[in-house]
Amino acid sequence: MDKEVQVCGETYRIIRLLGHGKGGYSYLAEKDGRQVVLKQIHHEPCEYYHFGNKIEAERRDYERLRQAGIRIPEMIAIDEEAERVVKEYIAGETIFDLVKDGKSADPYLEQVREMAAKARSAGLNIDYFPANFVIRDGLIWYVDYECNEYMDEWNFENWGIRYWSRTPEFLAYLKEHGQAE
Repeated sequence: MDKEVQVCGETYRIIRLLGHGKGGYSYLAEKDGRQVVLKQIHHEPCEYYHFGNKIEAERRDYERLRQAGIRIPEMIAIDEEAERVVKEYIAGETIFDLVKDGKSADPYLEQVREMAAKARSAGLNIDYFPANFVIRDGLIWYVDYECNEYMDEWNFENWGIRYWSRTPEFLAYLKEHGQAE
């Protein structure tokens, strides 16, 4: 895909789609030899999640996560009019891919639990789905900026951990999304 996109007057070349989430499409992009993630907000319906202003939420949640001490990629630019966010690209395998490939996420459980404790101390939950965590140099990075007010129901131990190994929930997700082996 060789498409150019403007963000705050700067031109980024789209390399490929990285993923499609509840709030937008994330692309690997490049500017001046530096790879970044360019997220284009979308307004597609989501049955299980309700949004307010998504671009404002990106900015607000980024600041909340930084203040909580969660390891996240740097926000480089935010274009409210075009509803685009540019952030640091964290290269590496996701926890999702690790688990999908039959490998253990156990070496990273202590780190995600540390993040969960920081989030809870700040009154937040993050989205613990394993596709949101990238491994780089032995550290996990939360690459999504989504966070919500803390609720026990959605914390790591009650919800997220269900997807950090080949549980029935994880296997059902693979099947539902056409990724079953």
